Amino acid sequence: MAVITGATGGIGEATAKLFLDEGSRVMLVGRSQQKLDATLGRLAAEGNAAGFVADATDEAATASSVGAAIEAFGGVDVLIANAGTEGHFAPIEALAVSEFEDVLRTNVIGVFLSMKYCIEPMKNRGGGSIIALSSIAGIIGAPTMAPYIASKHAVYGLVKTAALELAPFGVRVNAIGPGPIDNRMIRSLESQFNPEDTAAAHEFVLSNIPMQRYGTNEEVANLALFLASDESTFCTGSIHMIDGGWTAG
Repeated sequence: MAVITGATGGIGEATAKLFLDEGSRVMLVGRSQQKLDATLGRLAAEGNAAGFVADATDEAATASSVGAAIEAFGGVDVLIANAGTEGHFAPIEALAVSEFEDVLRTNVIGVFLSMKYCIEPMKNRGGGSIIALSSIAGIIGAPTMAPYIASKHAVYGLVKTAALELAPFGVRVNAIGPGPIDNRMIRSLESQFNPEDTAAAHEFVLSNIPMQRYGTNEEVANLALFLASDESTFCTGSIHMIDGGWTAG
């Protein structure tokens, strides 16, 4: 049974679909009831999927979402901590504290909270797999992206620490590090990189990818499935890049 946060986004929905296709039951967690209903409608998996409205930064709602997953499906085996935001891009001296905090609350505290409330249920099941969405931003720097870069580095640090804490209990913890993926977030990034010419921004991003294309939501979902499965039972504490070679140089 898998809990997926940020489940109404491109990666979240693709991951939910793949897990359902593979026979898993899934609790989709998102901020919008309307988006959850639409996503569940597209998945057409009544009985094997349910939705719960919770903001990733809301501790009580996050705890309740895990409780609802246990009530509906009997336990938790997999967590995909996928909820995230790109935030506002600006030089460090031009950023408001609130802008910095908003990104860290969603991208770091949100991951921490979903981990916190899924750990005990996984221990009760004798093990599990926690997968947090980091980014290439988790291992590199980039001008004007301080909040996002800092948050994704923090996710990787949280993953490494959790992996050491939870290894004795059979709970594996890994991060996924996507590069540019063809979805809403990359469109936002392009518009922030170059508001006057998003096509030029697109070409600039492509120039940094050795494979010369963006990844897909489904490719990220495939990696999540691998890390959730018994095919990866000796994998823990790492960030698994899916970036078309961006960080290889």
